[in-house]
Order: sequence, then structure tokens, then C-alpha cells
Amino acid sequence: MVAAPQKIVISGYYGFRNSGDEAVLQSILIALQKQSQAAGISITPVVLSIDPEWTTATYGVESVHRMKLGEVRRAILESVGLISGGGSLLQDVTGSKSIPYYLGVIKLAQWMGKPTFIYAQGIGPVNRKLFHPLIKAVFRKCTYVSVRDEQSRQLLQSMGLREGKIEVVPDPVMGLSLPEDEGTDKTLEVTPQIIDALPVVGVSVRYWEQDRRELDSLAQGLLEACSVAPLHLRFLPFHQPIDNEASRYVVEKLEKGIAQHGGIISICEDSLHPQKMLREVGRCDVLIGMRLHSLIYAAGRYVPLIGISYDPKIDHFLDRIHCRPVGTTVALASGDVASEVLHLLQAGRDWRSERELLIAALIQEAEAPARQIVQYLAHKG
Repeated sequence: MVAAPQKIVISGYYGFRNSGDEAVLQSILIALQKQSQAAGISITPVVLSIDPEWTTATYGVESVHRMKLGEVRRAILESVGLISGGGSLLQDVTGSKSIPYYLGVIKLAQWMGKPTFIYAQGIGPVNRKLFHPLIKAVFRKCTYVSVRDEQSRQLLQSMGLREGKIEVVPDPVMGLSLPEDEGTDKTLEVTPQIIDALPVVGVSVRYWEQDRRELDSLAQGLLEACSVAPLHLRFLPFHQPIDNEASRYVVEKLEKGIAQHGGIISICEDSLHPQKMLREVGRCDVLIGMRLHSLIYAAGRYVPLIGISYDPKIDHFLDRIHCRPVGTTVALASGDVASEVLHLLQAGRDWRSERELLIAALIQEAEAPARQIVQYLAHKG
């Protein structure tokens, strides 16, 4: 007999239409449902979102506005605990407001006497040292702390958090899977005959450098690759609408040259749901990505991948699957891009076989935080 549902609040960067963060949420929801069913308890997630109506419509869960303190407070009060994560929540590269907000939500739950759980977060960079003691103070009182890479664990230790309190786990999105009835859908929005004839190279780009040097180099590299072997370049914007603009910037530099070499270009602009984007990535023969979760999607579907580094989190993930970035946004050589694309199109089977067991283990381990949280709630109940 399943006990009465227990509400648990989930805090993260949700409702902003960032496919990577939405994939984190989807992965957490799936893992919690799977683990709670196995434990014989019922959990009702309540997601803090910038767009609660969209989040509810997309995932079929309760949701409240993350910036309305009264709603957040009420949700936490009615819950059995708070999950913070995953993703890169505690960093100050994109601004100084993220860390105080996410720590504030955790602290609010702790003030109310609720257990708090850190779910596979990527910690840092934290360049403002004044945040270090604040993070330590809040994390010390957390019931469970997990981070998605060794570097995050080391950063927390340098802040004074004891080693035994921190579990290193894969990014939650490594565990994201497709519904069984959709997993065999291989149709693309272009002529099937062309797809059969051309290798599909997925491309996930974002704006980063002010002068767009990395996007210019990438475009030139893709042209060089296509001059050797005609390709279908499938652009996959992960954060809409800004990645759509970055994709179109690259496409404009490619269109004439790619057509001359017998290749084609398409942009997938309607894959807001994480599992739809996961299907798109799974159809690629190779994926080249700047967005972290484009690379994680590819690894999870055993698609050979090429990472362009703009942040340490890219390097940390690539290292975990025994890969290295093809370059950085500051120094990206078009020739390196072209040669790596062509190499992986030829050696994709070897790439997969070399990493098959490693990736399978990461997929299995990705549910560890959900398992720990559910076991805590089951024993407490």
C-alpha cells in the first residue's frame, strides 16, 4: 500500500526555456518517480519556476512562481523538504544575484526545519570570496550534498566543508531517457532521401565572445569539412531564443558554401521539451557543442561528440568521458574542427566502443541523489 503523497519542493533555473536546465528538471522528476515507486512511497514535486503555468503544462507537476516569496514560503511550509539543483546554480560568472537567491531559498527551508538536499550541482566559479562562508554555512546544515564533478567537491572543501559530506555523482541529465513509444522515431523535417545520403552533424552554439571569433572559426571549420564530405548540418538551439540567433549567425556564414559542396542546413527551433531535443541529438552521427547539456545529451545517446570550451564545466565533463575540447572560444582553429568532424564520422564505432561501459556506468549512477533522497524520506516516514 502506497502512503499518502509527500510534497517536495524543487528549486533551480526552471521555466526560462533553457533546454539544458529543463532537462535537469525532467531528469530529476523521472528519477524521483522511479525511486519512490521502488521504495513504496508517493512524492508530489512542487517546482519553483519563473513561468509556473508553462512548467505545469510541460511536466504535469505543481509549480509556483520562484520570485513570489509568499508562494515559495507556503510551498516549502507544506512540503517534507527542499531539493536545490541541479545545474550551475552557485556561480557568480553570470552575475552576483544567483548565489544569494539559491542560498536564500535553501536557508528559508532550513529556518522552517525542513531537510534540504543539494542535487548534483556544479559549484562555481565563485570569484567573490565573500560568498564562500555563506555557501559553507548553508551547506553544512543540508541533509545531503551531491555535486556533479570532482572540481565542485574540491571547491566546497576549500570553503571548509568536510569531505565526507559531499558525494560526487554524474549530471542528472546523463540519466535522461526517451519514452519507449518514442525511442524509435527517426524522422527529420527534411527529405528522407537526403538524410539517408548525408551524415548528420548536430551543432549547438551560443554567443560568448564579443567579436564572435569562435562562431566564425566554427563556420569556417564546418565549411572545410563539408568540402571533403557533404554533410547535413542540423542546428540545435538549447536556450531559446538567444541560441536561435547564434545558430542563424553561423548559418548565414555557411549557406552559400554548404550548398555549393552538396550539403544542407536545417535548424530545429521547436524542441522546447527536453525529450524532444534528446531525440534530435540521438539522430546525429556526430555532435559539436558549446552548451554543456548538448554534450551530455550526446554522451547519453552514445553519439560521438566534439566540445568547444568556454567554461571549466565543459572541460570537467569532457574529462569524465575521456575526451578533450577541440578548442576554446578564445582559441578555436577551423582546421581542428574540420579534421575532428571528419575523423569521428569515420571512427564513430570505435569512439562508442571505447566509452560504452564508462557511459553506461554514468547513466546508472545519475539516479544516486534521487535514491538517497527517497530513502531518507521513506525512513523518516
